[in-house]
Amino acid sequence: MPDNNMFKKIFYLISLFAWMMLAPAASAICPVCTIAVVAGVGLSRWLGVDDTISGLWIGGLTVSLIMWTINWLDAKKIKFKGRKILITIAYYLLIAAPLYYTDIIGHPLNKLWGMDKIILGIILGSIAFLTSSLWYYSLKKKNNDRAHFPFQKVVMAISPILLLTLIFYFVTK
Repeated sequence: MPDNNMFKKIFYLISLFAWMMLAPAASAICPVCTIAVVAGVGLSRWLGVDDTISGLWIGGLTVSLIMWTINWLDAKKIKFKGRKILITIAYYLLIAAPLYYTDIIGHPLNKLWGMDKIILGIILGSIAFLTSSLWYYSLKKKNNDRAHFPFQKVVMAISPILLLTLIFYFVTK
């Protein structure tokens, strides 16, 4: 009988491929950034990487999805009071609830600095991705709405998460 772990790996790869095929053409944060985040999540879980590192990528993905959704609503001219905060809360609940109910979040032995590793990673990954994305838009605005170099948006969005990944790799080793 095939190994259950092999089924998980195949599921992650198929999910990643399907996600890449469904990525929209234009977004607040480019599809390349989001695909890189999704690939990071899938790959880290597949390789058995520490949950703090997986959480970093989940946090980055969440912020990317929030920005995509808000941008899509803006393009469709759909506006309602409190939509940004409602979208933000909805995405974090949609991501955290299944992880909690499947006992991935909340395990008493899965803590770093007194906090659940995945939650810690999600918080830090979200902050890093949002901060770097906002910084990119600030730099772009100061440069006549032009990037300073090709793929600057991708580099600036992913670099902080990669740096945090390296840091937590050595901290949790």
